[in-house]
Amino acid sequence: MSVESRGAPRVVSMIASATEIVCALGLERLLVGRSHECDYPPTVETLPVTTAARLRIDVPSREIDRQVREILRQALSVYEVDAAALKRLQPDVIITQTQCEVCAVSLRDVENALCGWLDSRPRIVSLEPNRLTDVWADIERVADALRAPEQGRSLVEELQGRMRSLAHPAQCIQARPTVACIEWIDPLMAAGNWMPELVEMAGGANLFGEAGKHSPYMTWEELAARDPEVIVVCPCGFDLQRTRQEMPALAGRLDWPRLRAVQARRVYLTNGNQYFNRPGPRLAESLEILAEILHPEVFRFDHSPAAWIRL
Repeated sequence: MSVESRGAPRVVSMIASATEIVCALGLERLLVGRSHECDYPPTVETLPVTTAARLRIDVPSREIDRQVREILRQALSVYEVDAAALKRLQPDVIITQTQCEVCAVSLRDVENALCGWLDSRPRIVSLEPNRLTDVWADIERVADALRAPEQGRSLVEELQGRMRSLAHPAQCIQARPTVACIEWIDPLMAAGNWMPELVEMAGGANLFGEAGKHSPYMTWEELAARDPEVIVVCPCGFDLQRTRQEMPALAGRLDWPRLRAVQARRVYLTNGNQYFNRPGPRLAESLEILAEILHPEVFRFDHSPAAWIRL
């Protein structure tokens, strides 16, 4: 039975990846509200915004990190939910996440915003993507909540098929460069969760971060000691311009020119905000980006210069 024949649910998405999932399912028409970070596809930007950040993002990376640490130390949330806006929108389904309190609005934020409602409460769908298998499960969880399970299974099969068609030839490449994926520049953090899986699928040897686990802090000394052949910089929440702006904190180090990746001109800046840090449909494009970065002689998807550039 279709969504329309059973009464279409009104949906508010409070995480950018979930908004992309809803749209990839062909159900964008169900969205009645979004978070302040939901910006893809561009058509969703006309939707009412129901969240805001409690920190300034127009400051250097280290200051953003300090603000986040201080907010969490006070047991506060990095984000605010506009409870009045939610009540006006009267959603039937709210999609949020429990994976990271820093990356997006959490389940706790949504529950606190809804605690004063006296009328019927919406269904809360909370996503927790830690690795690729979780992303596929989340897509199907969203589809089930929107009464479109067939679309969910079809989308997962399509994305998995795209990624397999790339991963299979990549596994046949004997030369697998060592890779450091940097998720935050100052202080340094390595990319975890699904990123190590993507690196391996793209034909690289991941040096930092562990699949299924949160992104760990790392030191400059650790990075220099492992001396990766390729460095991929994909800061969470930063586009290419902002990533380039923050790079002096890393590239300004005295020993930076000694790294193998620097000497070989194999340092790449990426749009981490739009791709690698959104656990949704565009992880397929993220895999393509990594593949053409690591093995340009084999793969070419023309994602540069929109999604990545060589430093």
